[in-house]
Amino acid sequence: MQSNRRRILFAGALILGLAWIGLSADRLGTSTNGLIPAPQKGFLAPDFALQTMSGKEYKLSDLRGQVVVVNLWASWCGPCRLEMPALNKIHEEYKGDGLVILAVNSTTQDSPAAVDAFIAQFDLKFLVLMDEQGTVARLYELSALPTTFFIGRDGVVHRVVVGGPLAESTLRTEIESLLAPLAGETP
Repeated sequence: MQSNRRRILFAGALILGLAWIGLSADRLGTSTNGLIPAPQKGFLAPDFALQTMSGKEYKLSDLRGQVVVVNLWASWCGPCRLEMPALNKIHEEYKGDGLVILAVNSTTQDSPAAVDAFIAQFDLKFLVLMDEQGTVARLYELSALPTTFFIGRDGVVHRVVVGGPLAESTLRTEIESLLAPLAGETP
């Protein structure tokens, strides 16, 4: 008699639990709308489209198949200034191997004139995009400058580095691992 009662209680609890799961499930996918709250390692990098100072638009998703480094920065940021020569050097070394560096200026915290002077001072050779409305800063939940995202050929974030400056050796290690041919691929 006692074991039947336990079975009935267990079955009742199981039915109530399944009912609760069924009722509370997000069937529409609206909890995160299929997106993660901020770019994280192992997840697809949120797409964005920004323009250069000359008005040419670049869209992150159009760069699939290439390794992309997204670096959020501002001209007044000391660590940003310190890591720009290393980013420039790495860009020149690996651009022919499929590397694209997108330097996303936090323009809501900067000015076009300061950005222009910064580009000239550091003789930047990679793409500098203007985040004039703070769209990418919000989308990528920018909390510190600089912040760098290493994105693989598949569009997935492989590493996030908040703060800086990034050392050339760190940049080189991350980029070489992302540019390395996959198993079974011919170099």
